[in-house]
Amino acid sequence: MPRHTLLARGRLGLSSARAYSTSNIKLPQTKLLINNEWVGAASGKTFPTLNPQTEEEICQVAEADSADVDRAVEAATEAFYRGEWSQMGGYDRSVLMNRLANLIEENREELAHLEVLDNGKSYFEAYNVDLALVIQCYRYYAGWADKLHGKVIPAEGPVAGKNKHFAYTKHEPVGVVGQIIPWNFPLLMQAWKLGPAFATGCTVVMKPAEQTPLTALRIGELAIEAGFPPGVLNILPGFGTTAGKAIAYHPKIDKVAFTGSTRVGAEVMEASAKSNLKRVTLELGGKSPAIAFADADLEKAVKTAHLGLFLNQGQCCCAGSRLFVEESVYDDVVSMSVEMAKSRKLGDSFDPDTRQGPQVSQKQFDTVMSYIDAGKSEGARLMTGGERFGEKGYYVQPTVFADVTDDMKIAREEIFGPVMSIIKFKNIDEVVRRANNTNYGLAAAVFTSDISKAHRIANSVRAGSVWVNCYDVFDAAIPFGGFKQSGIGRELGEYGLANYLETKSVVFNIE
Repeated sequence: MPRHTLLARGRLGLSSARAYSTSNIKLPQTKLLINNEWVGAASGKTFPTLNPQTEEEICQVAEADSADVDRAVEAATEAFYRGEWSQMGGYDRSVLMNRLANLIEENREELAHLEVLDNGKSYFEAYNVDLALVIQCYRYYAGWADKLHGKVIPAEGPVAGKNKHFAYTKHEPVGVVGQIIPWNFPLLMQAWKLGPAFATGCTVVMKPAEQTPLTALRIGELAIEAGFPPGVLNILPGFGTTAGKAIAYHPKIDKVAFTGSTRVGAEVMEASAKSNLKRVTLELGGKSPAIAFADADLEKAVKTAHLGLFLNQGQCCCAGSRLFVEESVYDDVVSMSVEMAKSRKLGDSFDPDTRQGPQVSQKQFDTVMSYIDAGKSEGARLMTGGERFGEKGYYVQPTVFADVTDDMKIAREEIFGPVMSIIKFKNIDEVVRRANNTNYGLAAAVFTSDISKAHRIANSVRAGSVWVNCYDVFDAAIPFGGFKQSGIGRELGEYGLANYLETKSVVFNIE
């Protein structure tokens, strides 16, 4: 099939390492994937996707709306109930998923370049972090595909009677699934959604984020190459207010999985309830606390907390954006954190030495800058950063605020950018109370050499993930999700499969 080619254009004036940049990036199909065919939107509309480094248009992508969602749902429904996929057992699904993982690995460099181009993240993170986890995720769930068995249950109650009935459970796929993924980790969030859906035998209608559709479409090409039957994977680039809303309300979609903001998550849940009570899983926002005690290895703690905040330009739902530091070492931690932020290399995202690229869009850049302005106006002490970096692209300097208090906007709201807030605390009781004083509960971390403190924080902080002397440690086998307004349900691991399965009870009279 035809592949577009983009010749890299223009430089940022940020790095002389031109040789590291890609001079010839292949673009995937830019149409909609429905029933294994690349088709234009019913409306004929397209929209631009931009390069965050240059602010220039990469290409035009077909814009799906409700009519296209209808077409995709029909294809997914046919595949689920009557197509080749409906007759395929777990072993054969596993084979297809491993083929897809192999193709992703074979095209790893290309996919990393494409992710950098469309999202702006550093090539180092895209290749070494995101794609490593993507490949692991598909292989992990491929291993589950033929192991989703139920249980035999002794039916010996007062009505059933002893030895008169034989009962067992079956785990069956929930059906046609709508999946809406975000722009911060396009390839990885796609894998987190598709892995358990494919393993359980569901079919999928997926809307990638309008800011970053290209790698999702490339995975569609690879899925066809791997041999996935028609209708199993349908990919519809478009906007949340049209395509996303149509997915959430569609009466023939049995489940919706959404990753994004808490506000939109609430809208998805409302739409699901008002339509057909479809199953819902949500992975939403966070304002995660990282807690450093005086007895910690401070150098390691600062390095780890730095990663926990600045990874992916701070555009992580679990970012440790509230760094609580015990008062006796507060000044030392602030000083070390500032020096580390100053040393962070920004610039050409294709340069393998770059660790921070631009924010994903003008809108996100403006949002981050508004929070920096709020921190200044509310009395937080700006230690470094706080300004735009370079003359082109959506770059924000790594920013550190000290003397932050709990009532400040930067301590209460999710920034989703490279802005660290360092907060002083006195004792463990106080910091547990303050860490939990948020509507979110996605992640937390504690840095200490005292195992009793570590366990107390792990047991007391209301968060779906708690990292001890580490941060952002992910594995396909470890479940991820949030308490409170950070979401509903879990992704990854065995726990992630339950979201895509229904349990059926079967009872035989054997007299």
